[in-house]
Amino acid sequence: MFMITDASKHRSPLARSRKSFAALATGLTVVAALCGAAAPAADDPYGDWVGTLVKDQGHNCPVNGTSLLQIQPKRMIFTPEMGSLVLRGKPDKAKQHYHAQLVMEDANHKPLPMVFEAHPVGDTFEGVYGTPECRAHITLKRPESRSWKNFLGND
Repeated sequence: MFMITDASKHRSPLARSRKSFAALATGLTVVAALCGAAAPAADDPYGDWVGTLVKDQGHNCPVNGTSLLQIQPKRMIFTPEMGSLVLRGKPDKAKQHYHAQLVMEDANHKPLPMVFEAHPVGDTFEGVYGTPECRAHITLKRPESRSWKNFLGND
């Protein structure tokens, strides 16, 4: 006597292992994408951001090295070329306004203002740095070495 059965319910062990492998590969792809994905800067501005200034006009622009922007809930700093000059400000996440400044005195005892303005664009910050002698722009990204901390939100 022959019995008619649904062949789709009886798969070979090889077919089952292929399906399991496909599911595992899909899961690993999703995890890898999440680990490499950066949160939009507007949603998660806190932490370190780095980039290099590019001169738009003027002279004496700090364009030869990496600059650093650090944002915390109640304070922020911008350090051109990671040097000794530190521009300070108070971030406004609600308005997406990030402003830092430092006013020094020049050789003639006149104010020498240094200003940095930035706003989030995707997973970066776009900024402008200015002094009486220089105007430069910058795109700031999260440092590569902090990708796990950025993913886990441990800034």
